[in-house]
Amino acid sequence: MRLNAQEARRRFAAARVARLATVAGTGEPHLVPFTFAVDGDRIVHAVDQKPKSTRQLRRLTNIAANDRVCALADEYAEDWRRLWWVRADGTARVLDEPGDAPALLAAKYPQYQQDPPAGPYILIDVTQWTGWSAV
Repeated sequence: MRLNAQEARRRFAAARVARLATVAGTGEPHLVPFTFAVDGDRIVHAVDQKPKSTRQLRRLTNIAANDRVCALADEYAEDWRRLWWVRADGTARVLDEPGDAPALLAAKYPQYQQDPPAGPYILIDVTQWTGWSAV
């Protein structure tokens, strides 16, 4: 069953993790899991302190080359009546100033209350919410 935009946004916002797809300037796709918070038709994300080989992540380089992104959240269960997915398509930018992003992320993830992300922060302006649910 197709979800309306309001229900798709609600389910996406409630998900604990999603996947972020970006595309390099060469056209090569890149997909990573990410934490996020939703505020209306905005999704915020931050590069946090979890171990990484570098802070200059491919998602940042890709967004600089091509701002079109796609994010996907889903629910899988052995009871297939509980399956759903939501996709958020939009444009992304790396923020010079994080604005309310740290507070939005800390409200969703207690870990960020103790150790706020250093950034950089990414803002996705969602242009389309689409989704599907088994029931």
